[in-house]
Amino acid sequence: MASLFDQKLQSLKGVGAKRAQLFEKLGVDSVGALLRYYPRAYEDWSHPFEIDAAPFDCPVCIRAAVISKVTETRIRKGMTLYRCQASDGSSVMRLTFFNNRYIPNLIKQNGEYLFYGKVGGTFTKREMTSPSFTTSAESSGFHPVYGQTEGLSSRQIEAAVRQALSLLPERVNDPLPEELRASYQLEELGQAIRDIHLPQSEPALNAARRRLIFEELFVLQLGLCQLKTRNRRETSCFLTADRSQEFFSCLPFPPTGAQRRAVAECVADMRRKTPMNRLIQGDVGSGKTAVAAALCYCAAREGIQSAFMAPTEILAEQHYHTMEKLFEGTGVSVALLTGSTKQRERRELLFALKAGQIHLLIGTHALLSDPVEFQRLGLVITDEQHRFGVAQRAALAGKGENPHLLVMSATPIPRTLALMIYGDLDVSVLDELPPGRQKIDTFWIDSKKRGRAYGFLQKHLNQGLQGYIVCPLVENESGEASLASAVEYAESLKAREFRDYRVGLLHGRMKPAEKEAVMRAFSRGELDLLVSTTVIEVGVDVPNAVIMLIENAERFGLSQLHQLRGRVGRGKEKSYCILVSDAQNEEAVYRLKAMCRTNDGFQIADEDLKLRGPGDFFGARQHGLPELKIADMLGDMDILSQAQQAAKILLKKDPALSFPEHRGIKGEIRRLFSQAGETAFN
Repeated sequence: MASLFDQKLQSLKGVGAKRAQLFEKLGVDSVGALLRYYPRAYEDWSHPFEIDAAPFDCPVCIRAAVISKVTETRIRKGMTLYRCQASDGSSVMRLTFFNNRYIPNLIKQNGEYLFYGKVGGTFTKREMTSPSFTTSAESSGFHPVYGQTEGLSSRQIEAAVRQALSLLPERVNDPLPEELRASYQLEELGQAIRDIHLPQSEPALNAARRRLIFEELFVLQLGLCQLKTRNRRETSCFLTADRSQEFFSCLPFPPTGAQRRAVAECVADMRRKTPMNRLIQGDVGSGKTAVAAALCYCAAREGIQSAFMAPTEILAEQHYHTMEKLFEGTGVSVALLTGSTKQRERRELLFALKAGQIHLLIGTHALLSDPVEFQRLGLVITDEQHRFGVAQRAALAGKGENPHLLVMSATPIPRTLALMIYGDLDVSVLDELPPGRQKIDTFWIDSKKRGRAYGFLQKHLNQGLQGYIVCPLVENESGEASLASAVEYAESLKAREFRDYRVGLLHGRMKPAEKEAVMRAFSRGELDLLVSTTVIEVGVDVPNAVIMLIENAERFGLSQLHQLRGRVGRGKEKSYCILVSDAQNEEAVYRLKAMCRTNDGFQIADEDLKLRGPGDFFGARQHGLPELKIADMLGDMDILSQAQQAAKILLKKDPALSFPEHRGIKGEIRRLFSQAGETAFN
C-alpha cells in the first residue's frame, strides 16, 4: 500500500482541490491515508425491522414501499417540508424531510427502499424524520459512518473510500510477517482494510477490527521500545552507593513501603551508566516529593547537582520550602529560581550554581533559560508531567551531560496504560498513602442547599480553620466576561454571606506576584476563605484548610475534581468536599456519584478513562504520543497485552528491525510517529 500513500487524493473522481483541503483537515492527504481513515461507527442495515416492531429513539433500518406521492409544504420563509407515506405491507409510517428539494426526484411512489433513522411518533402513528435511504436492491449490509468536518459529509467520504478500495491491489504488502499473523490468528491487511470500511457481516467487521487494532498497538509498542533505547548514551553522573537510608533516618516520619520501593528502583537505575528515565506516579499526597528528595540527597552526597522543574511559581515555591525542611541539617543546599527572582539575587544564585555550591535548584520554566549553567547536573526532575511537553524535558536535560530523568505525576493511571502513555519511561507506582492522611468526605448537593453548605463552611471557619470555594471559570479562555464573574462572585460573598470573614481571590489572570501574595496570605492564615479558579488544582499545601466547596461541579472532569479535592485533608482535622451542581445529564451524574463513592485516585482515573478515553484524558499531543486511529487503549486491553508480548518477542529476535521482512513494520512506525512530530524514525 506504500504507493497509495504517494497517490494524491485529487486522483479520485469528485475530489477537487477544495475537497482535498477538507480531507486534509481530517489528517487525510493521500489515497493510502484515506484507506487508513477508519469509520467511527456503523449503521446496521442488515436486519430491517417491521414498522410496528421498531423501537423508539434508537437508529433502525426499515424496508418499506412508498405508497404516496411526495408533497411539498412551505411552513415559513426558508423552511420547506417534504412528506410521504411508506408501508411494509401491514403498517404505515410517515416520512418527513427538511429543505431537501431533491427528495421528489429521489423517492418515487411504489418504489421499495431501505430507510435508516430514529422512529418517532406514537404506537399507532409512527414516523421517521430525515432518514438516510437507499433502494432495497442496492444495499442491505453495514454502512460506515466517518468523522466529518464542515463541508464534507460521511456519505462523500464513503464515496471517496469506495473508489480508493477499487485501487487496492488483490495482494497488499502486509507489514505484519506471515508467521506473526498465524500466531495471533490475524487476517491479512487487504482483507481487513476492505472489511473495516464495507463489512458484509458482523464477524467480518470484528475480524477486521481485531487485526487493525493489533497492528496499531503492535507498531506503537515497537516504536516506544525503540524510543526508550535511543540516545541512551552513558552518563558520568552515576551513583557509587545507595545512601537513601541515611536520608530516611533524617526524616521526621517513617517512609511508606511504596516510597522505599520507588526510591530503591530509582537508585538502582542511577547506579547504572545508562541514565535513568523513570515516571513516579501516585495519588495526591502519596509522598512523591519525599521520594524526589531522597534521590537529590543521594546525588548531592556524590557531588552531583539536581534540577527540579514545577509548572507554576506557587508550586515551585512550595517544593522549595518542603525541600528546605527535609534537608535541614544534612548539608544539602537548595535554591529557588523563578520569573520573580530579583536580578541581584539571580546573579548570585547563578554564580553559586556554576561553582557547584548549590546542590538542588528548584524553579519554573526559568530553569530553561540560557544563562542557567550547572557545574555537574546529573538529575532532572519534572513535576506534573502532563504540563510539560517532551521538548521541555529535553531542554532541561540538555543542561547536563545525559542526566538521569525523573518525572512525577499526580494523575494516577492504570499501570498497563502508563507503560503506553509514558512509553519512553519506566514506571514506579506509589499506591500507599502516608499515615495521617485524612479521608475526605465528599457530598453532592443541588444549588437549593447552597445556603446550608455556606453555614457548614462558616462553622469550620469559626473554629479557626480555613476553606476554599472553587469556580469553574477557566483562566484566559473566555475573555473579560468570565473573569469579571469570578471577581463578582468573590465580591458578592464578601458583601453578603462571608462579610465577617477575610476572603481572598485567586485566578489565572493575576500577575505571578499577586498570586504569590494571595497564596502566602492564605498559607499564613491571614485569609479564612479563598475563592479560586482551578489555579489551585496543583500545588497548594495548606494543612489548616479542611473544607472545599466546588461550584458547577459538573463542568470539571473527574480527575480534575479529584486533584482539586486533594488540596484539603492535608492536616490532622477531618476534611470535606462539597460538590454543588444541578446537573441531570447521565454522564455528569455518574461523575459526581463516583466522586462521592471513592477517594482512590486509581479508581477515579479508571472511571475518567471510561468516560473520556485516553486521548482526552492525557492531551496526547503534549506527550508526543501518536494519535490512535482505531485502537482504544482502555477498551482493547486484551489485544494490547498480546501486542506488547509480540513486540517483545520480535525485538529479541531483531532489535534494530533490520531484517528484510521487517521493512514494512519500520515504515508503519515512521508513519505513526511522524504525526506526533517524532523525527527519530525518519
